[in-house]
Amino acid sequence: MSHKQKTLWTKDFTSITIATILTAVGGEAMNLPISLLVFDETGSTFLSALVLICGVLPDVVLSVLAAPLIDKGGKKKWIVGLDILTAVLYAMMGIYISGHAFNYLLYLIFVLAVGTISVFYRLAYDAWYPNLIPNGMEQKGYAVSNTIYPLVIIAMSPAATFLYEKISMAHIFYLVAGITMVSVIVESRIHEEKEEAQDDYTWKQYCQDIREGFHYLKKEKGIRNIYTYMSITSGVSDGNTVLIQAFYQTVPWLTVTMLGFLKSAEMIGRGLGGIFQYKKEIPVKKRYAFTKFVYTVYGLMDILLLYLPYPLMLCNRFLCGALGISSATIRETAVQSYLPENMRARINAFFNMVFAIGSVAFQMAAGALGQIMSYRFAILLLATIELTAMFLLICLPAKENRPVYEAVRNAE
Repeated sequence: MSHKQKTLWTKDFTSITIATILTAVGGEAMNLPISLLVFDETGSTFLSALVLICGVLPDVVLSVLAAPLIDKGGKKKWIVGLDILTAVLYAMMGIYISGHAFNYLLYLIFVLAVGTISVFYRLAYDAWYPNLIPNGMEQKGYAVSNTIYPLVIIAMSPAATFLYEKISMAHIFYLVAGITMVSVIVESRIHEEKEEAQDDYTWKQYCQDIREGFHYLKKEKGIRNIYTYMSITSGVSDGNTVLIQAFYQTVPWLTVTMLGFLKSAEMIGRGLGGIFQYKKEIPVKKRYAFTKFVYTVYGLMDILLLYLPYPLMLCNRFLCGALGISSATIRETAVQSYLPENMRARINAFFNMVFAIGSVAFQMAAGALGQIMSYRFAILLLATIELTAMFLLICLPAKENRPVYEAVRNAE
């Protein structure tokens, strides 16, 4: 029995990996065509951005409120049920739009609905996933999950563009509904430990669970520091994306195609970085130092990016992709091992909320800065904020942060 535990690729882990790939493929097959359609029909970058923001807003409002519901019950029923609901929603959209003209408000409502479902799905997935990784295999497990999306994006970006050009949006909705139902079948095969039956969940218990989540965060300064920094650096990354795209569209010697290769270079870096994390275990005692090194290099690379010749820009993004996936894998391995199982959804919800707030705030800030200063200087300013936050939230509070990064999961 102990020999079996030495392998990562158990039946359950293999099934959740296949389901994750299918979900990622379906998401990319749907998200890019919707973005392309909205801009083609409206010609407005603002209206296109508004659609993206609608996908993020539910995280700001719902994550913390939904988390206690996820923590209290089995996660499998949430995953399977929400995927079925998503498939039905895709199919209904396909049926409706096949007989009606483009309606911008309908797509706003659709993205908001999918974003709402995603809040519950992601909380359940993040709380369940650690239980499906065999003990001692956490870094390998998170290396696999963190590598899936970059590889899917590399493969699906041209595929999704091809689908958008060759078939109707209705048929794309039907296709993604089918992919989602296949994911449901795979998820249904995963074994979940049965929990003891619980009494009816009352409003008083719900409020108590919300308070427990915030009380835990209040005493866990290390978790607060890490998540606050991540909301800033992720928000800066989203803001930089707006500025980099504008830079490539306005500088004569750069093109949108070159921008596409820049994104591909980062995704290739992420893919190879994930493979490295799968093959090479970072010693527990070196996680914290490695993370500080990565965050420092990442901030400096952001500052330099638009001042480099194009070939070095590609190298810059490749390096950032490889280092970014490495630090993300270490962070997930450490934090999810550190968090008590009955707190995972609630604390992950806090992360999702501040992540969404950071994304919206820095995208708006980047848009405003791009109006009053050069894109290069705007990115330099945002990257300086990123480096300052790293020093204040990651480097200085070493006493609180180090125990989180050196956490290991107790053998069950």
